Amino acid sequence: MSTTTLATPARADTSSVHARPGLRRLTAVELRKAVDTRAGSWLLAAIVAITVAVVIVRGVVGDAADHDLRSMLDVALQPASVLLPIVGILLVTSEWSQRGGLITFALTPVRSRVLVAKLFAGLALALAALAVTLSIIVVGVHVAAPGVDGAWSSGAAMAGQSAVYLTTSMVTGVAFGALLRNSAPAIVAHFVLPTAWVGLASLPAFTDIAPWLDPALGSISGEVLSATEWTHVGTALALWMLLPLAIGTWRITRREVTA
Repeated sequence: MSTTTLATPARADTSSVHARPGLRRLTAVELRKAVDTRAGSWLLAAIVAITVAVVIVRGVVGDAADHDLRSMLDVALQPASVLLPIVGILLVTSEWSQRGGLITFALTPVRSRVLVAKLFAGLALALAALAVTLSIIVVGVHVAAPGVDGAWSSGAAMAGQSAVYLTTSMVTGVAFGALLRNSAPAIVAHFVLPTAWVGLASLPAFTDIAPWLDPALGSISGEVLSATEWTHVGTALALWMLLPLAIGTWRITRREVTA
């Protein structure tokens, strides 16, 4: 007579079922969101293409002495500084424009963690854009200004300022996206409000405070800043980046998410 032995069923490991996703994983998800969309991928491709075109034109026009690192940086950073904030805006507003907010915040109920992941993803994209831009500029300077004395002067300082310029541009875009949560108004506000301020600052009554609140951050992409100019940059960022980000964070974490 044979007996049948019943195997004890293996228990499934449920220890991580209710564990919240780590910040690294959330950042990777947000990076994929930024790159996988048609708008995001085209904007990133446009940054590279326009930067190459700008460096080529800048290298052809003028004398070799005018093609040093500072001159190249001043013009080559502009495409990224203009288009990266749009990527940052879309990174935030896509949760509402594409009806993904309910899923995102259901999987990660702590909304501030999602916003932090979006900021980290934006910073990663900005640093990648900086690396690509600097690579293009180095090639351009080597070709357009071979052997020119001082062509690489203040290279480390200018690279650091360029990093500040592009990362703050991206964070400003994320801030406006969080503030308005709608792509079109956020993009319009990001471009119109600084332009309106420039017009207002040209009036004599605002001459003294204009440098302190300059949304263009002065000449950060063209020359090494002094301590006073860095103070101007800090106050401008407090108005144009930190204030919208603080209000936008409050709105995202407190407001109801609807389909």
